[in-house]
Amino acid sequence: MKIPLFCLCALVMLHGLEGALPQAPSYGERGSDLGIQVFQQVARSKPQENVVMSPHGVASILGMLLAGAHGDTRKQIISGLRYKKNGPYKMLKKLHKTLTAKSNQDAVLIANGIFSQEGFPMEESFVATNKGNFQSESRSLNFSNREKAANEINEWVNNKTKGHISSLIKPDMLDPTLTRLVMVNSIYFKGLWKSRFQPTNTKMKPFKAGDGNVYSVPMMSQLSVFNIGMATTPQGVKYKIIELPYHGNTISMLIVLPSDEDTALSRVIPHISTATVKSWTEVMRMRKVQLAIPKFTADAEVDLEAPLAALGITDMFSQAKADFRHISAEGLHVSKALQKAKIVVNEDGTKAAAATAAILLARSSPPWVTVDRPFLFLIRHNPTGTILFMGQINQP
Repeated sequence: MKIPLFCLCALVMLHGLEGALPQAPSYGERGSDLGIQVFQQVARSKPQENVVMSPHGVASILGMLLAGAHGDTRKQIISGLRYKKNGPYKMLKKLHKTLTAKSNQDAVLIANGIFSQEGFPMEESFVATNKGNFQSESRSLNFSNREKAANEINEWVNNKTKGHISSLIKPDMLDPTLTRLVMVNSIYFKGLWKSRFQPTNTKMKPFKAGDGNVYSVPMMSQLSVFNIGMATTPQGVKYKIIELPYHGNTISMLIVLPSDEDTALSRVIPHISTATVKSWTEVMRMRKVQLAIPKFTADAEVDLEAPLAALGITDMFSQAKADFRHISAEGLHVSKALQKAKIVVNEDGTKAAAATAAILLARSSPPWVTVDRPFLFLIRHNPTGTILFMGQINQP
């Protein structure tokens, strides 16, 4: 009998481009592309809802599982992530090191944990690989006490996400006799805008939600210079791109808005990939504009099994087919793959932050760019092209 391998992906996101990238996709981009494809499937099934995910988080949990996978299970993960067959571990280690570098340490916190049943023998190479590549922490728990085990995992996630994801798993997700392993990836992002919005400029303004209703929402605005461009999908749908950099310039939020207010966001989302994002640098220019975007908070929980299975990663969920022999000789399969993500966008960048920025005064009347209808956002680590978070906002 195959034993469930519990795989959970916890993600937080609080808040919101540039840099020369190599022509071949980086490992950050390869993993992000799979995560973007997962996002696209979820967004397609929830066209009127807010959806928030971390593409990099999806890739991270699969990267951790990869170290224990064998045969077709391994091939499917490698194929989905577009990694090279001989193992991408040097590159993954380098990517994790770059994302968690000192220059980002105040903004990006990535934590990986392996929680195993007390006495469950894991292959040393599996534990060592994940510790080396992802700085994974390992801890033993007693899953027969489901309440206590769930509380310990949730407390770990709560600490790693600075309290923004306080509850990831429920006790009934754990099987007291069969659960052997819970793998968790958490990402916390806290960015301060390079050019801060002044709270006195925030006014209640109309926002036409995805369901067609018009809501009054707090709309932030500022006069400043932003990188802005216009692009077109292969189907001819035009859309605007606006880049809002965070302090340090290594991470930015990109906002995507269909040009025609009657065009559904769902007509643009299928077109997005890391290659698309990279191509935006060709069409974007620095312009002085009066930018208005809504303050918003959104969180979402996504079951990853169906979207991953639709992308060809099926065996790891199958009791009969899963092959994780490099974790343990005991037969394992993934019983649950879950991601929780949250974003909070406000004048500072995050609720708890405070920052100041110069306000550029206009000599002439600059154009308004108003984000007052459903939009897509991506939070990108520019040097590696990694998409840390993305989401569709139908109603702030």
